[in-house]
Amino acid sequence: MQRSAGRQKTGKLSKPHAAGQCVCGEVRFEIDYPAFWAWHDHSAASRRAQGCAYATYAGTWRSRFRVLQGSECITRFADARARTTRSFCARCGTPLFYERASAPQWVNIPRALFSARIGREPRYHLNIGEKVDWVYMGEPLTPLKGFPGVMWVRPKRVKSQSLPPEFELPQ
Repeated sequence: MQRSAGRQKTGKLSKPHAAGQCVCGEVRFEIDYPAFWAWHDHSAASRRAQGCAYATYAGTWRSRFRVLQGSECITRFADARARTTRSFCARCGTPLFYERASAPQWVNIPRALFSARIGREPRYHLNIGEKVDWVYMGEPLTPLKGFPGVMWVRPKRVKSQSLPPEFELPQ
């Protein structure tokens, strides 16, 4: 990966664009609107890097991506075996960018870092075979009594079964 996602570009800003930032606001960036694509990644690597059941990314051409502020605060982790690089804010630790050596023209950014719409909805699920069994997949939710704003998946009721005669208690 010869070019860094964190390299500050100068020049005329394009319109329209979608802006994003890290948690502390030290790193700010933008992409030209719309993003090229968006997807949910269920891979173990993305799950560990993002600390959640799956990561949702927006992908864009590197030429349509700009770091506006804080390029000096971007730190990188290169995984030589997977040929990927993940960038983070050195101040607050927010995962920022995901790059692959096999696609050097692309920059992938966690969708949650954008404050507004990016022009693409995540319609794809990648690495679904690595999906964890505890991920929420649209089951009906019910309000949890006594805890406003908390929803839960009500456990399924187990039908009572009669015991075979050899296991019944003597009377």
